[in-house]
Amino acid sequence: MGERRHPQAAEIYRFLEELEGRMREVGYSPETATVMHEVEEEEREIALRHHSEKLAVAFGIMSTAGGTAVRVVKNLRICGDCHAAVKLMSAVARREIIVRDKHRFHHFQGGSCSCGDFW
Repeated sequence: MGERRHPQAAEIYRFLEELEGRMREVGYSPETATVMHEVEEEEREIALRHHSEKLAVAFGIMSTAGGTAVRVVKNLRICGDCHAAVKLMSAVARREIIVRDKHRFHHFQGGSCSCGDFW
């Protein structure tokens, strides 16, 4: 979470921030209820913003041609906020996004997921 050693880190974070702004326009609100209860709401939102799968999806979108599917593989279960965020990323970026987590493949397209929000 919050890794910045990538040579394009500044560009990736900037792109993710722009993408999140577009997501908020269509209803995204970070799901902070399950994250670090001992810190302030704003800090929780920042922590959620920098989850690795969001950074990976943002990098995939900015690094590939429009219409190209973005694929991300992770060894842990995707959290609820990232699941909701990637659904909206697929809609605002008009991309198919495939995330393989610990339990299944999630195919996000047009703001919905193949798992039917049950994972």
